Parts: sequence; structure tokens; C-alpha cells
Amino acid sequence: MEHRLTDPVITSKASSGPGYRPRVPPRPATLLRTNRAFGALALARVISLTGDSLSLVALMVYTASTAGEALAVALLLLAGDFAPSLLSPLAGALSDRFDLRRVMIGAELVQGGLIVAIALTLPPLPVLLVLVGLRAAAGQVFLPASRAAVPALVGNEELPAANSLVGFGGNAGDALGPLAAAALLGVLGVPGVLLVDAATFAVSALLLLALPALRPHATAHEPLLRSARVGLRFIWARGPVRVIALGFCAVVACNAVDDVALVFLATDTFHAGDAAVALLLAGVGIGLLAGYALLAAVSARVSMAVLLIMGFAVSSVGNLLTGLAWAVAAAFTVQTVRGLGIAAMDVATNTLLPRLVPADMLGRVFGNLYGAVGVAAALSYVAGSVLLDRTSAPVTLVVAGGLGALVTVVTAVALRRRSAARE
Repeated sequence: MEHRLTDPVITSKASSGPGYRPRVPPRPATLLRTNRAFGALALARVISLTGDSLSLVALMVYTASTAGEALAVALLLLAGDFAPSLLSPLAGALSDRFDLRRVMIGAELVQGGLIVAIALTLPPLPVLLVLVGLRAAAGQVFLPASRAAVPALVGNEELPAANSLVGFGGNAGDALGPLAAAALLGVLGVPGVLLVDAATFAVSALLLLALPALRPHATAHEPLLRSARVGLRFIWARGPVRVIALGFCAVVACNAVDDVALVFLATDTFHAGDAAVALLLAGVGIGLLAGYALLAAVSARVSMAVLLIMGFAVSSVGNLLTGLAWAVAAAFTVQTVRGLGIAAMDVATNTLLPRLVPADMLGRVFGNLYGAVGVAAALSYVAGSVLLDRTSAPVTLVVAGGLGALVTVVTAVALRRRSAARE
């Protein structure tokens, strides 16, 4: 029997699983217009993430100007990105225990309050790192809750388009934040920009009031630590979920170093200036936005399992080909196409998981996945930087992309075996 990589291989939900195909794919504009609760959630995420990237730029400027050391900026980034990811099992458990709307509103208000405290005191580095870490921990609670809320607000056939819209809005916010910071820092200064970020959290919380109550599906409350452990065991025990999570994290671990390598590719390999660095780093962002926009329209017609593998492959081979590029323009083109692959990875993963995971476990699964991705990215930065120092940017990108392509093949084989086992 021939076994192909199709969605039914990784789901036991025959009527609403990844193999489900709607006859009439929903239009993104129609979804936003007719589903006001989802529209409020999507807009709240855009505003909140715009504020996040806005304040990150302001805090990096403040830290660099006061501490005057690159290590201080690196510690700031670790406090904001890596450290909170270690709390992801607990963050996801909170989403599965309490009303998702209340969890999200509470997380936004906590983040806003902490940013106000930073803006009004501009504390020394040790205190700043603690406050940034606490704010990021609250953000780590918001992230799985907001993702788990999407399948609770839209129908199964609308889920791919909804995830595409959420991804598009989030990346648009990430792109708008630094631009807004550049315009506002000279006018408002660091404290003023931070207060603008605090206001975005307040606006986001107000928008989230438009959501209905999203009460937890679990009937019994077990201790929080035990609940977190149950979430970790669930991912490992549920074969398809384990394959997706491990594959996603492994691809990130292989490829995340490109953020560092592209800088040296532009300056050391192509002997170009800062404009070339910005152009190469912008390529992925442009591809991401284009990818989400495209998938919002067509993703309902595509197998999510196939889209996942295609995303892994394009994002990995994109780095490999960037390492072989002969000019900035070629590298920019490949990185833009690579952004399409990352968008495909994201939409496929966030669509497959709600179809594979019980609603009372979804927050923990998302929390653990995003936390593990943060750890994988940090490992990629460290290991990739060592390789970059010992070799060159082209070699690093080729190795990273090659390893990512290998992970893609292994993941595809694992999913195909699941298909054979079920059939």
C-alpha cells in the first residue's frame, strides 16, 4: 500500500481533524467582519506586540547608553527572551486552568504596570533585568492563552485563515514597533516611549473585554506543578504532537543563527555597509508578511501536514542557498522566499495542534512549544556563533540550512510512518 503524507495520518478526529476540507474556504476579510470576538483578539495582539517591539528598542538604547557594554544588552535580551521560556510549562498550565479572557487581560495589565514602573524609575541594570524578566514572564502567559483562544472563537474550517491573520498581524506589529521607536525616541525620550508601550497594553486589555468568557474545559483542578508535568508528558506520549514539536524546535535550533550570520555575510563576505545588513534582515520579514497574506486566502485548500513539511524545507534550504549567494541582491531574494516557509511552518503548526490536542490541554501544549522554541533559538545563537567565529558566514549558513533540511526529511519520514501505522 502506498502511504502519502496527508493530514489524516496524524489525527484521530475524523470529522474535524487536519484532513477535514471545507467546501467553501472562508475569506479573511469576511472572518474579521463577521466574527467580532476574533477580530478583537487579533487587533489586541497587533497592538500589544507593536508595543513590545517599541519598548524593546527603547530599553536597548537605554541599556547601551547607561551601561555602555554589549554584555549588558545581551543580558537584557536574555532576561526578555530566554529566561521566561523556562517558565512556559507553568504559563501554559494557567491557560488551561482559568478563563482565557481573564488570563489574557490579567497578563496585559501586569505587563503594562511593570513597564510603567520601569518608565518612572529608569532603574539600574540589576533591577531593570528583574523587571524586564517579570514583564516577559507575564507575556509568556499571554502567548499560549491567546493562541489557545483562536480555536475557541472560530470554526474548524476557519482555523487556517484565522492563524494566518494572527501571524500577519503579529509580524506587522514586530515591524512597526522599531519604526515607531525611531520616530518617538527623539521626541518623547526613553520614558515617554515606555509609557506609550504601557498604553498599548491597556488598549489591548480593553479590546479583550469584547471576547466572550472562555472558561476552562477541565473539571478538576490539580496542583499547578503537577498540571505542568502532565502537559509535558502529554506532548511526549502523543506521537503526532511529539513529532511536530520536536521537528519545529529542531528546525529553529538549526536555523535561528541566521540572525547573526546575515550581519557578517553582508559586512565580511559582501563588504557592504549597514544598509545591506538591514536589507538582508528585512528580507525574511517581507517574506513572512507576504506568506501570511497568501495563506490567509489559500490555506484552507492545503493539507496542513504537507504545508508543515514544505515550511520546514523552504526555511532550511533558504539558509543553505543564502550561504551560496554571490551578492546582496541574491541573498535578499532567497531570504524573502525563506520568509514564506517560516509563515507556512507557523500556520501549519498552530492549525494542526488544536486539531490534535484536547481543549483542556491546549494551553499547556502551546506554552511548552513556545518555551522550547525560545530555548532552541538561544542554543542556536550560542552554537552558531562559535561556528561563525571559527569559519565564516557562508559556511555557517550552509551548515545550518543543511542540518535543517535533514531535520525536515526525518520529520517527514516520522509523519509518514504514523500514516502507515494508522492505516
